Amino acid sequence: MASHRKSRTPGTRVAGIRTPALATAALTSVALLSQTATAAPSDDGRPSLEEVEKKVGDLYRQAESATEKYNAAKEKTAKQRKQVDTLLDDVAERTQKLNEARAELGSFAAAQYRTGAGVPDTATFLLADTPQDIFDQRQVMDRMTGRQKEAVDDYVTRQSETMKKRQEATESLETLTETQGDLKTAKATVQKKLADARELMSKLTAEEKARLAAIEEKKQKEAARKAAELAEQQKAQQEAAAAQQDSGTSGSASGSSGSATTPSTSTDSSYATKAEKALAFARAQIGKPYVWGATGPGSYDCSGLTQAAWKAAGVTVPRTTYDQVNAGTTVPVSQAQPGDLVFFYDDVTHVGIYIGNGMMIHAPKPGTYVREESIYYDGESSIHSVVRPA
Repeated sequence: MASHRKSRTPGTRVAGIRTPALATAALTSVALLSQTATAAPSDDGRPSLEEVEKKVGDLYRQAESATEKYNAAKEKTAKQRKQVDTLLDDVAERTQKLNEARAELGSFAAAQYRTGAGVPDTATFLLADTPQDIFDQRQVMDRMTGRQKEAVDDYVTRQSETMKKRQEATESLETLTETQGDLKTAKATVQKKLADARELMSKLTAEEKARLAAIEEKKQKEAARKAAELAEQQKAQQEAAAAQQDSGTSGSASGSSGSATTPSTSTDSSYATKAEKALAFARAQIGKPYVWGATGPGSYDCSGLTQAAWKAAGVTVPRTTYDQVNAGTTVPVSQAQPGDLVFFYDDVTHVGIYIGNGMMIHAPKPGTYVREESIYYDGESSIHSVVRPA
């Protein structure tokens, strides 16, 4: 029977989109391609294919959301750990100087004891539970020499500063512990969502998986069509802008006031230069695996890729999608330029870098690789916004 099968064909390109090769079962049955995902649940109570597809998609998006929370907690943890280390080093240095000040006061006390000169005020100060209280007693201060007073003043100041820094370090350690807890929770959530998605997919039959592949192919064709429409719209806008600029230049040459409407291209030129570098980096990552929490160089998650791409262009953007979406100027989808960041879903949990013609480079989800794809890959309604980061 195998001799009658056609060999598997490589992925095809539809309107600029590389579509994955379909499963063998899908290729051998045209009937499967025409089946819909809206079949009712089976008699054994199993969910319909439509329900499975939606559930798996939801789980992946929830995993991405948890991934961004993990990324934020990881970044916060690193900053707080650095802050704690700095505070602890400061406390150690201040404690050493405090001990030196205490030793100087001890020398005064020893001298008082040897000579029997008056009340050992310095010793009393050192042994007090609250030296500040002793310091505030004027009669004690009045019996001290000028050098003793200086030493006591220095000691009290250093003690107050050291105690303050110790308190700051304690509070920072408590905050660090809380953030580490958030990091652990986010990590567990990601792993749970991905495991649930894998379990759902493992229960599908070969026929159901073939039908899902057919559904995915149909979605990608629609995404390609939408991308082509956007490309035509943007081309028309560019031609109109160029015509307007030519008209303005012509008007200027003839002494008319038309030059006042000529748009400045200096900013666009500067941005295009940076965007070209960012896109060159992004293209070089195509084929590398999506790994949640990864920032390269061997693997990336979605925001890790966009951050690394713009870093290659000399522009710093934040780590997470939640922060990246606010790190620039929001523009309409119709005015998207190469290099712009395209964000997805109401909770802003996915991002790609626009390359033009309705296409982007992104790290889609676990089990996939960095690739070029239509910005409409998950439907037009999934697009949240477009942001120009530089």
